[in-house]
Amino acid sequence: MTAEGFLEGRRLQLARGVLLQCIMGGYPAARFYGSDDGDLALIAEPTQIHRLPWSDDPRALAICDADELTGESSNLSTRGQLKKVIARYAARGLAPVVATELEFFVFAPNTDPSQPFRPPVGLDGRREDGQSAFSISSNNGLRPFFNEVYKCMAALGLPRDTFMHEMGVSQFEINLLHGDPLLLADQTFLFKHLLKEVALKHGLTVVCMAKPLAHTPGSSMHIHQSIVDINSGKNVFSDENGQPTAMFRHFIGGQQAGMAEFTALFAPNVNSYQRLCHPYASPNNACWSHDNRAAGLRIPASSPVARRVENRLPGADANPYLAIAASLAAGLHGIEHELEPTEAIQGEFEVPDNLSLPCTLHAALERLKRSQLARELFGQEFIEGYIASKTMELTSFFDEITPWERRVLAAQA
Repeated sequence: MTAEGFLEGRRLQLARGVLLQCIMGGYPAARFYGSDDGDLALIAEPTQIHRLPWSDDPRALAICDADELTGESSNLSTRGQLKKVIARYAARGLAPVVATELEFFVFAPNTDPSQPFRPPVGLDGRREDGQSAFSISSNNGLRPFFNEVYKCMAALGLPRDTFMHEMGVSQFEINLLHGDPLLLADQTFLFKHLLKEVALKHGLTVVCMAKPLAHTPGSSMHIHQSIVDINSGKNVFSDENGQPTAMFRHFIGGQQAGMAEFTALFAPNVNSYQRLCHPYASPNNACWSHDNRAAGLRIPASSPVARRVENRLPGADANPYLAIAASLAAGLHGIEHELEPTEAIQGEFEVPDNLSLPCTLHAALERLKRSQLARELFGQEFIEGYIASKTMELTSFFDEITPWERRVLAAQA
């Protein structure tokens, strides 16, 4: 909308069905969002109105809540779902603290989607060949791009912790500073938008697919989670002697109880499972461990004040609002019902059947359909609408025949 209209307080309205629009642009049946497809009001979050530093023309972006015209948050809004989870913690005198680690690839423009992605040509005139993981000089060829990324982050108030080259070819990772879950979801969303916009200015393509390259590690969005007492500010996962508390155990138990049923919320696309079916550093299990990256739930080595649970299942393609909401809701469910986790695993291990997770989008959606817990925590309207939208995407995928099928199967008798 125009700046004048925004500053006058003009209300911006949006059809409810847009919140269930699938990634190809279509919509599920109207019964999933109200047969009238009435309007929602987009209410700007006052702390999340930003002048876009990469734009030559004066432009701004406002992150909004999607509210019903009666004033309450729409059940279809993932930002609204996260706010409800945070409120449930607050009702118990608790405040969750999270941090996200987002991985992404920087590629040359890919004008033909039938061709694989390729690394960009750097300032040295060469393409990276995969030998730059964790190198301090690995992004020299992309320095102009990253310099603008850093400047734009500062302009948008996005504090960064660490930035590094990851294991994949032209793959990078940023760790955002821990804080309020809603703020971190907003920051993660803004950072992904920033990356893509700045990349276009530099003739590059940033890809946040979970698995854009074969034979290469995928991209995750690990979520680090702890809980503090609202009054004291102390981490409730550690007691006065620095030992883990019952609440810490129950939080892990809740995470384990929800991971299989919520896999479709953490891994929302067909491609998500390409990352998970090659599980090195992308664990597709609900095991937990002290500092073991093969576990879906990892307890990083830390001091008692920083004791936290890392959910390693979500990919870079996950909706940050929904992934954080689902993870925190599962943990709170464990606290409320005093669920005990399994024994921690260490070293090399085989995943027990009861801790294995769905390995395809179809299987994950079937598990979500049967989940009474998901309906209890997120509401019937949201879960059924989400499944309907994702089923459309899955059907669209199956409507195409892949190059692998033509290459390998065409010659079969």
